[in-house]
Amino acid sequence: MATLAQTQLEKMIFRKTNVRAGRHISVTPANSTNRHLSYGRIILRGETKSATFETGSQETGLIALSGAATVSVDGEDFALSQWDSIYVPRGSKVRADAGESADIAEFSAPVEGQYTLQAIHYAESSRNPALTFIAGVPGQQRQVNIAVGKNVEAGRLVLGFTFSEPGNWTSWPPHEHTAMLEEMYVYINMPEPAFGIQLVYNDTEYPELVTVVRDGDAVLMPAGYHPNVAIPGYRIGFLWAMAAHREKEDRQFGVVNVQPSFSGKGSGLEASRK
Repeated sequence: MATLAQTQLEKMIFRKTNVRAGRHISVTPANSTNRHLSYGRIILRGETKSATFETGSQETGLIALSGAATVSVDGEDFALSQWDSIYVPRGSKVRADAGESADIAEFSAPVEGQYTLQAIHYAESSRNPALTFIAGVPGQQRQVNIAVGKNVEAGRLVLGFTFSEPGNWTSWPPHEHTAMLEEMYVYINMPEPAFGIQLVYNDTEYPELVTVVRDGDAVLMPAGYHPNVAIPGYRIGFLWAMAAHREKEDRQFGVVNVQPSFSGKGSGLEASRK
């Protein structure tokens, strides 16, 4: 498999995407290695308490990271609190309003199909063992939370978030799914001095990308294996967003190729396939 080119590496890392109030799109196929995925933040605070936009040809997934907000989609209101999500179809008008403050992650991808508007409340999804589960063994143990997966009818998007145990690896054993899905991570809930190390590689002997990641950073995975690790005493947390290359057909979570050297004990994602 070809290695990641230097020009790709420069379009795979986006720093401090969580510092500006309002709605700001940080990653698109135009400025990154992504073919489908776009990512931004809607940060409502101070004098900026609302944001409006239209989804156009894109399906959109919103995940509430902190605070509380009311999201209106074509006039229908949904109350979102921390870890709640909403799937918004293409061709929708969206308004987000916060009473005090809210931080909402926004992911989108172009689709041809028209799918169903759906809110996903974490209080309910967290009780589903196929959507929220502990993966891995000591040293690589983490909680995986699927927000927009097989519980939602969609065309390309698969979204969720993962929190490790302090000092642990995640996305371990190393795996890849380049033929079906592109992916990106956005690092969350990692207050100073916490940080992690992210790898993205096809060269299993000398990985092409090894970088420090902190709260608000984003790293894209156009190809290759992509494990990461938290520093001792601190956990790593990240949103993960995937977009299927073939609409609907490739939209499958947990179908991965484990790096052959580490393939003896499964991917750690088997619970999601039940």
